[in-house]
Amino acid sequence: MTSIITNSSAMGALATLRSINSSMETTQERISSGLRVGTAADNAAYWSIATTMRSDNKALSAVQDALGLGAAKTDVASSAMENSKDVVDEIKKKLVTASEPGVDKSKIQKEIKELQNQLVSIAKSASFSGENWVYHDANNAVGTKSVVGSFNRDAKGNVSLTTLQYDTNKSSLIEMNGTAYNTTGTGLLSSNISYMDSTGGATISLNFSVLTLDITNMTTGSLAQALSGVDSVLTQMTDAAADLGALNARIDLQKGFVENLSDSIEKGVGRLVDADMNEESTRLKALQTQQQLGIQALSIANSNSQNVLSLFR
Repeated sequence: MTSIITNSSAMGALATLRSINSSMETTQERISSGLRVGTAADNAAYWSIATTMRSDNKALSAVQDALGLGAAKTDVASSAMENSKDVVDEIKKKLVTASEPGVDKSKIQKEIKELQNQLVSIAKSASFSGENWVYHDANNAVGTKSVVGSFNRDAKGNVSLTTLQYDTNKSSLIEMNGTAYNTTGTGLLSSNISYMDSTGGATISLNFSVLTLDITNMTTGSLAQALSGVDSVLTQMTDAAADLGALNARIDLQKGFVENLSDSIEKGVGRLVDADMNEESTRLKALQTQQQLGIQALSIANSNSQNVLSLFR
């Protein structure tokens, strides 16, 4: 039956065309955004996972920055420790020279004094981002320092941070007590020297530190004790440098792991929500063809009612 009120063919063609246009809009949006799941309406489960993981990835980016800051702090402390060790080596060398008969100890002491001043200068300048791990006073006490190492989320969705700990008692070179050196503190250069005797059975304590060492009036026996004491400090400084180096290596390893983890999360999110551009472009071409055919079908359906007029001519 042909009706001029209800055109069933046109209604069917129009419904088909609307469906095609809707699919085209979806495909064009995926192509323009590059996302197969761009909103919760596209796929609530995947969108929720992707949103959470993107947020976690931003946190990991902040962790990378924190690790970089931690690496910079340990680099500065390591550099100070290495340079200080070289200066103390020079002081040790001067003590050997001073042990030779007939040497003017006062002149050698002047050289040692300059080396001591250099040690203070190195320690004071070894600061990064307001922290100094080798020079300590009332405004910068020795203690445990933390470096953010990782961001974690457990199976229940709880988040936490992993931190790398370092006790600056191990790396302290100079510790101040007001304006004077703390001779009983942890500063390797400012504390009074003590060392084990050659038998390893007794501790020899000296009433001076590397920074207050004065050989001007020392006897041959006192010079020998000072040499043994300075050598003991060098051993402790070597151990401290090794600790800093181990921490630096740990930070580098953790930084590499966090970078790889961030890349893996980004790839995982991409697999969930990214659009396959080859597939979407192929679908768009097909939909464009279907749209043209739908328009033509609608045009044919609409022309059927026009044919009724020919019956009344």
